[in-house]
Amino acid sequence: MDKHTWDRRLLLRRGAAAGVGAAGLIATGRALVAAQATPEPAAGPAGCDPLALLPKVPAFRVTSSDVADGVQLPTPQLSGIAGVPGGQDQSPQLAWDGFPAATQSFTVTMYDADAPTGSGFWHWVVVDIPAGTTSLPAGAGAAGDAGLPTGAFHLPNDLRLAQYLGAAPPPGSGPHRYYIVVTAIDVPTLGVPKDATPAFLGFNVAGHALARAVIVPIAETVAAPATPSPSA
Repeated sequence: MDKHTWDRRLLLRRGAAAGVGAAGLIATGRALVAAQATPEPAAGPAGCDPLALLPKVPAFRVTSSDVADGVQLPTPQLSGIAGVPGGQDQSPQLAWDGFPAATQSFTVTMYDADAPTGSGFWHWVVVDIPAGTTSLPAGAGAAGDAGLPTGAFHLPNDLRLAQYLGAAPPPGSGPHRYYIVVTAIDVPTLGVPKDATPAFLGFNVAGHALARAVIVPIAETVAAPATPSPSA
């Protein structure tokens, strides 16, 4: 006699004594077995941390006159291309310091960790910024790379535009976190093609990152109030 048969008979005997029907007890027993076989899911974080699985490296400092940690992105940094009223798709001013002396280049990226896509959304990707560059002016992310230092270039974002794409969170989706990351790199050029995806760049950066600086502004589009239906 196997264990499950014994358990079922024991449940039936106890149920008969308590006046409970066999069918109900068998269903209860099956539920108990399923509960014992299925572990409780682990409690997840409040939101995805896109840096959690990256190689651990020292931090340095990035600052901005346009954006700040936990603060709503200003209108110029929102996306007119994506239809946000007043959005200008203007990349924020950035400046950084405190990076390792061995740094030979930088990458700059902006990633929406809360986009409802299952894979986030890349808004801005700049590669091969020379080590002597320690800031980017507002608007450096314009198409054509003219605002970037010599040798640096944009990779296409997730809209496949080689430029900065401002934030445009869907209405009612809550606050989105925009991870702006400056990474110090140990080679002058990562050698990625100009049509590479941000994910492909990420694989290459993982093996060459010396240090990382992060600033995380937010953006939220409040859903319009529902329009009451006209009375009959």
